[in-house]
Amino acid sequence: MTAHRLGVDIGGTFTDLIATDGKTGLQVAKSLTTPSIPTNGIFDALNKAQIDPRAVDYFVHGTTVATNAVIEYDGAEVGMLTTRGFRDILLLARGKRPHNFSMQFDVPWQSKPLVKRRNRIVISERILPPDGRVEVALDEDEVRAAAELLKKRSVDAVIICFIYSFLNNTHEQRAKAIVKEILPDTYVSCSSEVADVIREYERFSTAAMNAFIGPRTSFYLRNLQSALRSEGVKAEIRVMQSNGGITTIEGGSERPVTILMSGPAGGVIGGKWAGDLSGVENLITVDIGGTSADISVVPGGEVRIMNPRDTNVGGYPILVPMIDLTTIGAGGGSIAYVDEGGAFRVGPRSAGADPGPACYGKGGTEATVTDAQVVLGRLDAEQFLGGGVAIDPALSAKAIESNLCGKLDMSIEEAALGIIRVINSNMALEIRANSVAKGIDPREYSLVAFGGAGPLHGVALAKTVAAREVLVPPAPGINAATGLLATDMQYEFTRSVLITITEADAGELEALNKQLDELVVLAADALAADGVTERERQFTRIAECRYQGQGFELRAEFPVGVIDGDNKQVLIDNFHESHRRDYGHAFEDQNVEIITLRVIALAAMAKLTWPKLAAGTGENPKDAVMYVRPTTFDGGETLETPRYDRVKLAAGQSVSGPAIVIQHDSTTLIPPGHTAEISEFGNLHVREKA
Repeated sequence: MTAHRLGVDIGGTFTDLIATDGKTGLQVAKSLTTPSIPTNGIFDALNKAQIDPRAVDYFVHGTTVATNAVIEYDGAEVGMLTTRGFRDILLLARGKRPHNFSMQFDVPWQSKPLVKRRNRIVISERILPPDGRVEVALDEDEVRAAAELLKKRSVDAVIICFIYSFLNNTHEQRAKAIVKEILPDTYVSCSSEVADVIREYERFSTAAMNAFIGPRTSFYLRNLQSALRSEGVKAEIRVMQSNGGITTIEGGSERPVTILMSGPAGGVIGGKWAGDLSGVENLITVDIGGTSADISVVPGGEVRIMNPRDTNVGGYPILVPMIDLTTIGAGGGSIAYVDEGGAFRVGPRSAGADPGPACYGKGGTEATVTDAQVVLGRLDAEQFLGGGVAIDPALSAKAIESNLCGKLDMSIEEAALGIIRVINSNMALEIRANSVAKGIDPREYSLVAFGGAGPLHGVALAKTVAAREVLVPPAPGINAATGLLATDMQYEFTRSVLITITEADAGELEALNKQLDELVVLAADALAADGVTERERQFTRIAECRYQGQGFELRAEFPVGVIDGDNKQVLIDNFHESHRRDYGHAFEDQNVEIITLRVIALAAMAKLTWPKLAAGTGENPKDAVMYVRPTTFDGGETLETPRYDRVKLAAGQSVSGPAIVIQHDSTTLIPPGHTAEISEFGNLHVREKA
């Protein structure tokens, strides 16, 4: 029985699977997601790939279960114990208006609080800076009374958030122990366990989010593990984290905030992996699935981590490292409609997997982006998911006609083209916001289009934002799952400090080294618990720095070895460069402060290899043509368009538009005036003809 390494990504509409035997054997599969019982989609994909669950020796999972709980505001009933006087921190936040001149703005931490005010209970205790000394001892009787009250209210989770616990967490830990005595089966966590860093509002918000999604996420992950075990999967199950690394089921259950962007993160890693296959470093990744589109910029082959001031999910600040990406409601299932003011809109509401687009024949009656692609002749009924999912073009036409044509005074084809143009405009605006608005010139970047719907939109998006080319990975429809097998195990440990490194003396540097060493020990223990040997462990030491007077920090890497007066300048120079990269300038004559220490523990996993294609020559190879059908392109012209079987395309060949390249997991649209060249590993490079 051949052992297989598996990557499985469960999205809102499809469940994607990739399996490799570590050599040249590769299987990919795509099945409809089953929201009520997610593991059904996994086993369906395993059956399609003809893989025995008992043969799986490595399993990495990407999930949106935590994200969906936030988006749907469908989390746990949370109780909170906090320092007397700080009950309303979660409500007041930082007192900033997200839209200064709007009278109708909404802030989720007030309209949809993660912890209701009645469940926020104050406790007498006080710890003071800068050394964490105890000013007021913890009142354990108040903690017990609060726990008894929360027990009567049947809360699902409890958080303990005391002021300055990042300097001294003894009060939080003692309160947690008391709460666990009274509520032994309740999900309990401390702010210092979830985000052991400065800034009480963001720390409290992160702890609240961890508890809000904790019970649901923990149940999901442990149920997943149980279901896989019952089917014979004996491998350790890993979960993709928001920072692009992977963790264990236990790690994801205890700190679910670290997997909030699990699914989208896998897509970015997969996009970088595809770029590596062709030696392309500057990338804009666009992952368009059934429900959403995830957009990220990878400059110089480096996956960027978001600035802490920008890390939020659903509008709630979350102080955990996340890949710098944006998610918008734009996918194949996005619903097109005319709003009350008569405007033509597409998304963010989605038909999802159930009932799905109208063409699925599962009861959906609203027009979606997929229905528009079907009407325009870009998706062929008998080829959808290799013929594995039956679609009915007549239902697509009916949905567009009944919902849009009369209101817009358009023909079915005009309305379908309108759907595509609107959704492409929405995505192009978001791409510009993540590139041009941040000082990045798309003309120097390749747009990596993937996800089930990505290659259908890739060329139009690249043309709109002026990207130099479109790169379509070998298996674009399951590229997020591919990213799961292209990443490493990774943990991060933090500690807040306040050191002006520019002026630090020998005593301050000694204290700094001591704290870095303590974080490394914690990181080593985490890897050891996962069975990682000392030889396999890698540690990166990061300082989150700012110029004196700045409000937020940027990451800078420490030099190797003990930090002293001779090498501390390396860190300072790294920070200047980081500031210059993000803001276009640096203040090299200003003092630099360290606010947070961060140690990243990494264990390299065996990377996914992709077989080279057979070599070939020539343009538009006739033996790869399946058939020819009329297809309508964005300009409104309908042309007889050949369909090419991607499996039959060889390295070195090219396909000129108009053309459509079909494979099991996705469809690539090549408009007139464009040519797709096939690389040695199977990437399609689509460029405008000179």
